Amino acid sequence: MANGKINITINGIEATVQKGSYLLQALRDNGVAVPTLCHHKDLTPSGTCRLCVGEVEQRGKKKLVTSCNFPVRGEIAVDTESERVETHRRVLAEMYLGRWPNVPLIQEVAAICGATDKEKYRSELTDENPKACILCTHCVRACDEFIQERILDFAGRGIKRHLTMPFGEVDPHCIGCTSCAYVCPTGAIEVVDDMNHPVDPQMIRDFGMRINAEMAMLDKDQCRMREVGTANIVDVMDAYDLLPVHNYKFGSHENTKNIDSKILKARYYTQDHPDGCWKGCSMACAKAVDGFELRTGPYKGDRVVVDGPEYETAAAGANMGCFDADFIIEWNFYCDTYGIDTISFGTCMAFVMEAFEAGVITTEHTGGKELKFGATGAVMECMHEIAVGEGFGVEVGQGIRYLKEKWIRELGADADFLQDIGMEVKGLEYSEYVCKESLAQQAGYTMAVKGPQHDEAWLIFMDMVNNQIPTFEDKARALYYYPLWRTWFGLHGLCKLIWNDIVPLSNKNYEPQVAAKVPDHVEDFFRFYEGMTGEPLDEEGMLAQSARVHNLQRVMTRMLGYGLRKDDMPPYRAVGPVTAEEYESRAERYNKQLEELAGFDTKGKSTEEKMKAIREYRMDQYNRVVDAAYDKRGWTRNGVPKIERLKELGIDLPRLVEIIKDDQE
Repeated sequence: MANGKINITINGIEATVQKGSYLLQALRDNGVAVPTLCHHKDLTPSGTCRLCVGEVEQRGKKKLVTSCNFPVRGEIAVDTESERVETHRRVLAEMYLGRWPNVPLIQEVAAICGATDKEKYRSELTDENPKACILCTHCVRACDEFIQERILDFAGRGIKRHLTMPFGEVDPHCIGCTSCAYVCPTGAIEVVDDMNHPVDPQMIRDFGMRINAEMAMLDKDQCRMREVGTANIVDVMDAYDLLPVHNYKFGSHENTKNIDSKILKARYYTQDHPDGCWKGCSMACAKAVDGFELRTGPYKGDRVVVDGPEYETAAAGANMGCFDADFIIEWNFYCDTYGIDTISFGTCMAFVMEAFEAGVITTEHTGGKELKFGATGAVMECMHEIAVGEGFGVEVGQGIRYLKEKWIRELGADADFLQDIGMEVKGLEYSEYVCKESLAQQAGYTMAVKGPQHDEAWLIFMDMVNNQIPTFEDKARALYYYPLWRTWFGLHGLCKLIWNDIVPLSNKNYEPQVAAKVPDHVEDFFRFYEGMTGEPLDEEGMLAQSARVHNLQRVMTRMLGYGLRKDDMPPYRAVGPVTAEEYESRAERYNKQLEELAGFDTKGKSTEEKMKAIREYRMDQYNRVVDAAYDKRGWTRNGVPKIERLKELGIDLPRLVEIIKDDQE
């Protein structure tokens, strides 16, 4: 029984099946046809129709079981052809035929079971409608499992059992997702309105219902988005040394357990029901905290609902050294209330904290606040100062680029040091991932038109966790494809999370570099586009659509005086260790890289010498991968789209084209 397999006997023939799998699937995998009415491949088994019975013998005892919800946990012998089984099925099929004689599905099952007498069980319950509801429970389970609602359910007992909405009235909570109609096997539930008038609504439903089913069946074992939302990433990033700690110095911390998804679920998340960006989302990854009592600010003492925290907010807490979940919930609330971005504020405050601990600024500049890592009270003070426009918080609210320039100009601060630790590009603060170990993430962040955010660039997971883009060439290709693919989502108002936060089981059949794309989901999105617009789409067409917009944005950025290679340069901490403390925290890793990749003999060398060597090596690697990505995108070495690339994409705007001619002549 190695590898989770178990031996059973099916109709006298030995078979090997997956331990814990349901018997029905094991039977079908071994070529045994079993009739069903209530079973649906994408829904939790219910055992309602009782047609899928088999006679199971275990430890000398025999019994009839419904195979759809009978887990195979030990060695058994099952007989699906015994007289007892066949009689049971035939009688049931005759009963179904007597009640719903004209439903095609009932007629098919009756024929399989050898039931031919339509009159035997005919009664006042007989429904002649060929689209009658046969009480299979598909719709009830789809509503619950796909959309996590309970709009539909059964009322009454025995012969009075019937499908209904609460109190027999149309439930206003029904959003018209059509899941119930999609899984109805008889047509008893029909879609009567397509609100957006798509060209092919069935094609769209096929895509949507596939995603619904994957979320219902796979999420609990993959990312737990329904359970804890994106907070699951806190656990993963900490485990892989990629969680930002102390202004991105480190990638993990012993106190991460105080803010990870387990503690958030156990102590804080209270809304155990669908809470998505839009009604009907089967991922429902947004989470909330009810009745949280605030300890600071204008609403001190009030009990409030807090939307979150999600990954970036919790990780920003770690970046500030604040491993206090109560603080993160409160800070989350006030960021939302004041309209402040948790990423930008958290990254900026982490920079301020390191500058304070390094002596760049003192309490004289912070208004008396000891802004050391972990200073939760001082962080909240700054937050409230930003909101009312007074004190040191006003300075923090201007962002890292402003603070760097001010401290260099007014305090004579070390410009190189501030540039190295100030985690911003293009004036935007870095989102909460340690990318110094991920070459793909480094370049993806800096090349993004808007700066280091993952609307365009999020390659860290496939690079560092799944190891799906291991070679230099793989990373360069990824820096061409993925920013355009992710931009395409935004152009069409679609959610990125359902692309790769849940992956279909078929993904394991692809090579790693192909699997990283989640090709079956990519194809689903193309079909969704076609169903909506009537225009077929493939990868080449998608990339062209996105590249037109992406390159136009790049040209317009150049028109405004930016968009050159120098604007794509990262702070060094995004690439490697700035301080001796950082180097020593990963000394074994860095020494090995220097020895094996850079050809640098570390024996007898000081930390400072090794830091200089690894800086040269890593910046060289960064520039090489950016050059390669520029080539694939059709940009010059200066970072500007080539004229021929613009013409190839159909961007024919003479005024904009003229602006970049000088860069290429």
